[in-house]
Formats: sequence, structure tokens, C-alpha cells
Amino acid sequence: MTVPQAAPCMLQAWQFAEAELRGFLRHQLHDADAADDLLHEVFLKAMRQGGRFCQIDNARAWLFQVARNALVDLQRATRPSDPLPDDLPAIVDDPAPVEALADCLPLTLASLSADDRDAIEQCELGGLSQVEYAELRGLKLPTAKSRIQRARTRLRAALVAHCGVRFDAQTGAVCCHVPRDCSVKPQD
Repeated sequence: MTVPQAAPCMLQAWQFAEAELRGFLRHQLHDADAADDLLHEVFLKAMRQGGRFCQIDNARAWLFQVARNALVDLQRATRPSDPLPDDLPAIVDDPAPVEALADCLPLTLASLSADDRDAIEQCELGGLSQVEYAELRGLKLPTAKSRIQRARTRLRAALVAHCGVRFDAQTGAVCCHVPRDCSVKPQD
């Protein structure tokens, strides 16, 4: 491997920072030989920059960042690891909670009364506004609003009971889901 010619600005920065870098690495590693090896790697990386090194705003900070990165890489590579025990249970390939909820939602909707299911399907899933829903069903707006609100409340209760959905007490948003058996009986 050929190393580019060292730029004079790199050699000057190295001259000012070498002793400080060596002290830093020796302090971190508690091993003079390992510190010198890392210092050599930092020097080579600086050399590879060639003329681009002169464009670095703070050469000392750059050299120390490269030294810290090299130190982290070394520590990661030499970190002891214990083998996994042979009797470690295998990970069960359960469906993701979102998939289980997606399976449970249609069954829960089917368990609602026809009026509740219609209100949810038209407004929540179909995107109709409450005014449009009232017009579609020939209802007065307050009646439509009440019907939609009751349907939402019943759907929420059914999701809690049948699908294990939990809501955040402060925001009312779904915070988690504990999959359950979703065999729900329709109310129709």
C-alpha cells in the first residue's frame, strides 16, 4: 500500500500533537506498546489525507478524534465475550403485536352492532365527516354525532376486552397491545 506524500501542514500538526496524543493513549490503554501502535495508526490516517489535511480547521481536534475512534475500535475488538449457553431457549417466532392487532380488529368490528359498525366503518375507516354521515343516513347532526361517539366508545371497550389494547391515561392514545385470543362473537 502506498501512502501519499505528507503535507507540510500535517507534519507540523503532528509535531505539535504527537506527545500529547501518546500520553492520552497511554493513559487510556495502560499499555505503552498498544498506545504506540494506535498512535502509528492515527499518523497513517493523517498521512492518507494528503493535501486535504491542510483544509481541516482544527488539526489537533481532528487528530484527537481519530485517536478516540481508534481507541473505541480497539476496545470493541478486544472486548471479552461469553459464549451463549447451550440451554438458552430459542426465540419463538410469534407474530408482531401489530399483526395480531390487525387480525383482531376485523373480528372486533364484526362483534359490534350493525349501527355501531356502520358508524365506525363510514366515519373512522371511510373518512366521512359527521355532517356527511348524518346526510347519508338521514339523521340530524346531533343524533349522528351521538351515534358515532357511542360507537367509538363501544369499539374502544371491545378493543380492550378482546384485543388487549391499552390506552394512555393522559393522552387517550393507544400505548400498547397485549395480544389475546381474538375469537370474538358478533352481536348482530
